[in-house]
Amino acid sequence: MKELKDIVKAYDQAQSEGKETALATVVHVEGSSYRRAGARMLITEDGKLTGAISGGCLEGDALRKARLAMAEQKPMLVTYDTTDEDDAKFGVGLGCNGIIQILIEPLRVENNLVSFFRPFLSKRERAVLVTVFNMADRHATQYGTCIFIEKNGQVTGDIPDKNFAELVLSDSLDVLEHGKRPQKIYRKHEEFTYFIELLEPEVSLIIAGAGNDAMPLVQIAKVLGWSVTLADGRANYNTAERFPLADRLIIAKPEDVMRQITVDSRTVFMLMTHNYNYDMALLKELLPIDLPYIGVLGPKKRLLRMLEEITGSTISEPLESENVYGPAGLDIGSENAEEIAIAIIAEIQSVLNQRDPAPLKAKQYIHERAETMVQRQR
Repeated sequence: MKELKDIVKAYDQAQSEGKETALATVVHVEGSSYRRAGARMLITEDGKLTGAISGGCLEGDALRKARLAMAEQKPMLVTYDTTDEDDAKFGVGLGCNGIIQILIEPLRVENNLVSFFRPFLSKRERAVLVTVFNMADRHATQYGTCIFIEKNGQVTGDIPDKNFAELVLSDSLDVLEHGKRPQKIYRKHEEFTYFIELLEPEVSLIIAGAGNDAMPLVQIAKVLGWSVTLADGRANYNTAERFPLADRLIIAKPEDVMRQITVDSRTVFMLMTHNYNYDMALLKELLPIDLPYIGVLGPKKRLLRMLEEITGSTISEPLESENVYGPAGLDIGSENAEEIAIAIIAEIQSVLNQRDPAPLKAKQYIHERAETMVQRQR
């Protein structure tokens, strides 16, 4: 989400300066890579890069390829194969042991795919992008990003192969309805591959508590591009001077906070007022709501006591399947407010991505191999 915002802003700036631009997108990955399919980078003719498609290894070569695509005014598919052990000597030096397909699309005013991003960024709704490319022959026509589908089912653009359009649209609507992320779905028909990508709104983090320990939590969340709301009943604490990065400040009693907030599947809460009654009153409001994450600062004994008072029954341990996390954060040995904020943000990220936190060295691949290629015939 943050990457798309930055790309649109950089594109508008380039347009105002009369500069040519191209968009590089990771459309397919086999094996390991630094970025997954869907990662993007805007490239201007004078070499300015916004976003990233790798850890820095591909960007220089992608810039050269993008300038060629801008000159020829047609999309280009570039393949980086780093599975060869000699790649560090003779290739681009990725060392990722994967095959990465990058689609580079020159952006034109009359057919500009950045226009697909604007309606998505203006709403808190899922959307789907469909990109068509040819891995069998990278010199063949690369149709690029073809259609954008909004939550209400409105479709912008079209599929180049009309015989295959109905199936692709059906698959896209299924992804849109069920939110199949991070899974990327591919449908192969003859020489073309259809990359169906789910776009989701930015994370909306609601922090209850405007104490000093909330400051690093706000700062880290904003670095990630999240929307941050601070809720606290203390007007002298909950101020723009103390929290200049916060998107919204709510000064209210706990029972009035929820009347001022709209929640969705990307809304998470962190209760850290250090006021037992405030936290418990807000937790009571949140429990009936289907939220992915409700974090509660403080010892487990404190949380269990809250839950017992709210439910009226004895609770020995919060259920593993519940969306209440307390003490909030991953166990990384945090002591100060900054370290605790990192632990909380990491836990929220793992919950939203449905991942079990574990050292990457214990995994064969950095990213799970979720990209699936499904063969389809007419």
